[in-house]
Amino acid sequence: MEENRHYDPAAPAMYEEQNDDIDIMAMVRTLLGQWKKLLLWAGIAAVVGIVVAFSIPRQYTVSSKMAPEIVTKTSGSVASIASMLGANISNMTTNDAVYPDLYPEIVASTPFVTELFSMPVSIETKKEGKLDMDLYTYLKDYNKSPWWNAVFNAPFKALGWFMGLFREKQEEVEGYAALDASALTREQTLIAKAIRKSVVVTVDKKTQVISLDVTAQNPRVAKDLSDLVIDKIQRYVTSYRTEKARKDMDYYLQLYDEAKADYYAAQQRYANYVDANQGVFLQRVKTEQERLQNEMKLAFDLYNSCAQQLQMSRAKVQQETPVCVIVEPPVLPIKATKPSKMKTLAAFIFLGLCACAVWILWGKEAIAKFKAPESEQAAAPETQQSEQ
Repeated sequence: MEENRHYDPAAPAMYEEQNDDIDIMAMVRTLLGQWKKLLLWAGIAAVVGIVVAFSIPRQYTVSSKMAPEIVTKTSGSVASIASMLGANISNMTTNDAVYPDLYPEIVASTPFVTELFSMPVSIETKKEGKLDMDLYTYLKDYNKSPWWNAVFNAPFKALGWFMGLFREKQEEVEGYAALDASALTREQTLIAKAIRKSVVVTVDKKTQVISLDVTAQNPRVAKDLSDLVIDKIQRYVTSYRTEKARKDMDYYLQLYDEAKADYYAAQQRYANYVDANQGVFLQRVKTEQERLQNEMKLAFDLYNSCAQQLQMSRAKVQQETPVCVIVEPPVLPIKATKPSKMKTLAAFIFLGLCACAVWILWGKEAIAKFKAPESEQAAAPETQQSEQ
């Protein structure tokens, strides 16, 4: 009699799950059996993590927030409809080309960064005491780096020195005395890159609030640099927003000065003529006096009109000057933000345990499989010789 065999589709899946559970439990038992090796690797990783954590220089971060004024030309009805729909159309309707989303690009631009080179910096050192310098010198000579950077960069420096023997010698420019923002030297490029990395500007898309995070190895440098960046942003935006109004004011000021000089000259001519012809009743004298008086009146009207236009242009400059509210001002940090020694230690211990687990479960087996073909090839000639 043939056996009745019923195929159950769920049976293979259940069998695979049982095999997976058995494999996982076997892996766990294998790892628990090697707990001494796991502890050894974790201890070595902890020592390495401590060395790395204490080798990374401490860094301080100063955070601040600004709320710039945004001028829009959207009508009230359109704005209300957009508000009802939940749409933010401030960037699409602004009169300014410098809207908040462009601030990160402005701060990271080469002209903006190079203007920070000359920022005065005051630091305290154990060997030299208090030192006054500029930001460029501080980043170049007093900014610390981990010891492994010197190890990794040594071959490249040696290669650069060797290649330099076969190149034409050029006079190296140090510092920023001869600064050309369109053609920075290698040293100036590295300093500008360090500043871009330490100054981070982000914009909240919903509230348009600008966040500024400045990181430095010295807390006072981070605070001073944050203040300077905020001041430069305000002056940059103010200069842009008031540029047209200031040009108009300068033009009206020039017209005012010319009209004032013309009025004073016409007034002086009229006074001189009247004084010179007192008691004279000739008609031509009277006619000339009226002409000079009319010229003086016209010059005064023009002078008065220019004075009014000048006052209006000054008021326009004040009206166009933006207001940037410092929501959260920079505060001198008292605690380093980087590196977190406990996080670094925990990360290295975790990586050490993972590496040890991989070695116990698969590393030995992989090496054994790699060496097996070599041993078989070496044993094959001996077997053939014995058979002969």
